[in-house]
Amino acid sequence: MNEHLEVANPVRTKAIMERYGLHTKKSLGQNFLTDLNVLKNIVSAAKITEQDNVIEIGPGIGALTEQLALNAKQVVALEIDDQLIQVLHEVLVDYHNVKIINQDVLQANLPEIIETQFDDPSRPIKVVANLPYYITTPILMQLLTSPVKWDSIVVMMQKEVAQRLAATPGNKSYGSLTLAVQYQMDTHIAFDVSRRVFIPAPNVDSAIVVLEPRSQAPAVLPFDERSMFRLIKGCFAHRRKSLYNNLQSVFGKTPEIRTQINAVLEQNDLSPQIRPERLSLDQFILLTNSCHTAGLLS
Repeated sequence: MNEHLEVANPVRTKAIMERYGLHTKKSLGQNFLTDLNVLKNIVSAAKITEQDNVIEIGPGIGALTEQLALNAKQVVALEIDDQLIQVLHEVLVDYHNVKIINQDVLQANLPEIIETQFDDPSRPIKVVANLPYYITTPILMQLLTSPVKWDSIVVMMQKEVAQRLAATPGNKSYGSLTLAVQYQMDTHIAFDVSRRVFIPAPNVDSAIVVLEPRSQAPAVLPFDERSMFRLIKGCFAHRRKSLYNNLQSVFGKTPEIRTQINAVLEQNDLSPQIRPERLSLDQFILLTNSCHTAGLLS
């Protein structure tokens, strides 16, 4: 490859930034990754092969894009910063399997992009991204609520958020975000990433999270997914409170409602004093359905 394509090292990254007069934008959470080993490990964690179509979110100056292009069938990269579009086109000029789109992923019609930008939309679709910390959760929810059936989603994010996504019941990081993601995806942290491999260095360390469609469906399905997630959010509204007290905050504190809540908890063999973070996803599904049967949820 041409020398100017060797994006993934601090010297080359700084040279590209100087050449194009680039300055990272705090408002967009821009931090450029400069460690080639980390980039290759991301591609490996995503199991990218020449059979795959890849959507990259936030390519920056193309360091990860370059590694994806070396391994994937095609890469479509969505970049919100119009200042970087020309840079990406020039840095990635030798990669004919890459398309750059100046687009905010939160405003993007992802099914349409897949249908129109990939030569063969029927190939496996994988997402790979170095997500800005300030907007990680909205982007994840955008992907998970999309009608697209992702083969996998592999993203770099703040380590603390990664721990929330991969948490298990009883863990202090376990909460409503954990359950929202794990309802659809098997989730694990592939590896941690030091803040020292970015320009500029962020204030926290990062982690690579791998999300893949669940290998097993939940044992029971909720009567209504939206109602379940509203209930889960309410149960985690006051983490220090018991499940019983949180349910009262959700449904009310009249004697009749308290009786219904106690009956629901007894039906599910749950102590009123248990903390919400002790419940598994399946237990929350059963709790949702019991609340619906009892008339607490409609």
